[in-house]
Amino acid sequence: MQRGDVLLSKREQQRAHVIGQILEGRLTVLEAAALLGLSRRQLRRLIRAVRQRGLAALAHGNRGRVSARRIAPATRDRLLTLARTTYAGCNDCHLTELLAEREHLRVSRPTVQRWLRAAGLGSPRQRRPPRHRRRRDRMPQAGLLVQMDGSHHPWLEDRGPRLVLHAAIDDATGTVLGGVFRPEEDALGYFLLVRHLIRRYGVPVAAYTDRHGLFHRAPRTPSLAEQLTDTVASTQLGRAFQELGIRWIPASSPQGKGRIERLFGTFQDRLVVELRLAQARTLDQAQRALERYLPRYNARFAHPPHNPEPAWQPAPPHLDRICCFKYPRTVSHDNTISLDGRLLQLAPGPGGRSYTGVRVDVHARLNGTLAVFYRGHRLTAKRLPLGHRPRPTPPVPISEPPAKPFRPLPEHPWRHRPRKRRSVEGLEIPDWDFFAEQLT
Repeated sequence: MQRGDVLLSKREQQRAHVIGQILEGRLTVLEAAALLGLSRRQLRRLIRAVRQRGLAALAHGNRGRVSARRIAPATRDRLLTLARTTYAGCNDCHLTELLAEREHLRVSRPTVQRWLRAAGLGSPRQRRPPRHRRRRDRMPQAGLLVQMDGSHHPWLEDRGPRLVLHAAIDDATGTVLGGVFRPEEDALGYFLLVRHLIRRYGVPVAAYTDRHGLFHRAPRTPSLAEQLTDTVASTQLGRAFQELGIRWIPASSPQGKGRIERLFGTFQDRLVVELRLAQARTLDQAQRALERYLPRYNARFAHPPHNPEPAWQPAPPHLDRICCFKYPRTVSHDNTISLDGRLLQLAPGPGGRSYTGVRVDVHARLNGTLAVFYRGHRLTAKRLPLGHRPRPTPPVPISEPPAKPFRPLPEHPWRHRPRKRRSVEGLEIPDWDFFAEQLT
């Protein structure tokens, strides 16, 4: 709305409309002040100004005036001339510095940039355009990609201990393949999760996880033994993935594995309530409640894949030999193996063979049992009780009488030294016989 040479903004037009309602008697000052968010005193000032000068009084008094700090047009013309001739090809920041150092034209960089763009002079160095990103499509078949991660959250609220949920979700269907509660995010939780989904569905083609130290180790120079055997020591989970033929894909950011992250967001909203309704207070109770809830969740949120043919591979026959903790050990001379302070006694081999000095693998299975394997064959072993091997007792120190202070005999040469007094800077020093008398 325009009145004369004054152009009112949208906010000023709103004030003009409300003041007009007041002048016509349709609104009170109290009601109008509440609508405009002004005090009654300020609104009365505006009404008085409108009655005296019209609606132009609602516009700011400095509108249309030239700023007192405006740079002279001659300076602007000189700057543009120098930008086209002497300093052609300079970027905005460099041009601002050169004008201040060599031409004594101190103008801010935003002002220089605004003048150059208005004159049609662009920057010689263009910024790299942002990279185009798109949403990654789901895998076409179930079993091609499985996302796994652990979520630290007070799942039991204040009823029990703080737990970590290890979960796996299929990328193609959004089906939650399994979940395991553990006190901490550890390899045992992921082993239980992997064994469960392999037994129920099969071996996936690839696993998509974060870069947690449970899945890989930092690159390093292999040791001499690793170079001779052409093997590089890996984590327990990394070794299991290699034996199962699962390709491990590390995520570069949390957004990369957004499907499992969004799953945990849903679980932190819904599963917490389910655990509360089930009155779960311990880890075992929470695990049972989770197993009852997963079928309902998959029926609600899972959807069929593009290709109905699944890509799961058949489970290996000896899954327990893969989903376990393997520790290489060397057999001692008494045919025993030491593992974390425990001793395993190996039985004699065929024909009374001794396994002294050979390298064996000790498998710590998920059910808590131990098994010893040598070149793929299981050896008979039994666990020895604690303290079976006596520890050497440290030698008892022999107590000796304290040494007596040395006192020279009367005929010792020290007692027959010639008396001689010496002085240092005027201070006399007693002779040795004086100290000998003190000692005796």
